[in-house]
Amino acid sequence: MHSRSGSEIGGLGVQGCILMMGIWGSSCLASDDWPEQLQLHGFATQGYILTTGNSFFGDTITGGDFDFRELGLNASWRFKPGLQISAQAVSRLAGETDDGDLRLDFGFIDYRFMESREMLVGARAGRILNPLGFYIDTRDVAFARPSILLPQSIYFDVNRNLALSLDGAQLYGERHLETGNLSLQLQYGWPRVEDPDFERSVFFGAAQGRLDPRPTWLARLIYETPDARLRFGISGGQVNTGYDRAGRGDPFDSGRFRFEPLILSAQYNARLWDLTAEYARRSVSLRDFGATFPDDGFTGESYYLQGTYRFAPDWEALLRYDALYWDKEDRNGTAFAAETGLPAYRRFAKDLTLGLRWDVTPAFMLRTEFHYIDGTGWLSDLENPISSETERYWTLFSVIGSYRF
Repeated sequence: MHSRSGSEIGGLGVQGCILMMGIWGSSCLASDDWPEQLQLHGFATQGYILTTGNSFFGDTITGGDFDFRELGLNASWRFKPGLQISAQAVSRLAGETDDGDLRLDFGFIDYRFMESREMLVGARAGRILNPLGFYIDTRDVAFARPSILLPQSIYFDVNRNLALSLDGAQLYGERHLETGNLSLQLQYGWPRVEDPDFERSVFFGAAQGRLDPRPTWLARLIYETPDARLRFGISGGQVNTGYDRAGRGDPFDSGRFRFEPLILSAQYNARLWDLTAEYARRSVSLRDFGATFPDDGFTGESYYLQGTYRFAPDWEALLRYDALYWDKEDRNGTAFAAETGLPAYRRFAKDLTLGLRWDVTPAFMLRTEFHYIDGTGWLSDLENPISSETERYWTLFSVIGSYRF
């Protein structure tokens, strides 16, 4: 875990980064030297998290921690009609689950074959955002998220990179009709398996070998009414990874892991409030890992219901209930506990969230939220390595300040 003094030093460092990004970003946008085809944007978010019972994004139990930080810079360049390059570099610190190193979240070339008022058809190649649910595309930007933490039952932060993007190609299209708008994305490629928590999610601990990406496909279809009040979506796919055995001393054989999500999404937007719900079913299959890790498979489910209310200019309140069950046939985890000796509450998490947002200026936002949680189904094993020392009932309080340009 990070020390308290290290967190404070990191907090001071990020304040300098935020200030420098703001000054530099404002000067960039004001410059007359940039061509009209080039768009440059950035964001900086610093958070504080305090928990009871379990750690989340740092040593958050003893006095809280500032080890939650997001810095990003994205750019797009349309160098000819219908042809564009887009990329985003991010530094993200999230306790033991993310180390703050600079990385490419997405970077792709985008070509539009057909573009008119009624229809749009195109293709992308490179590192592409995954078309899953309503919020994957914008989860990095605090201004675009409905809360500090997205519903963890569907948008896991511990396996963020795996969920966010893959390396491959995407076909996409939009159709604008009098009865509404349709958008479709079809994607094929290789998933990102560098999340430090991912192998622990598979093996319930560290492994000697390494995970490697296998061919994966994803798809999403969204319908929106002409007035944009109603949105419905369905998304899903098949995510495949393999395991390369380290050698004779490795207790696991070279096996394979398959994850098949299906997400149903719905949203109603009114002038002062909106209501969002998503339901996910996830089939998991583990094969050929050898006698020490027999073949296994299970289907989990999760859902959330979320409401936001804009009760005053620049102010918004949020209320959400979020539930995760790793195995729908063992929702309370009793069979899992009997088989593994691990706590039953490791297999579920139910989260009641209250949140408040204040847009201080169009470029600067403050947000706070409180979570009351039953279960540890989406906790990081890196930050909570001894399951027996975790607590079933726990709370999470967080505050962020976020700047964008």
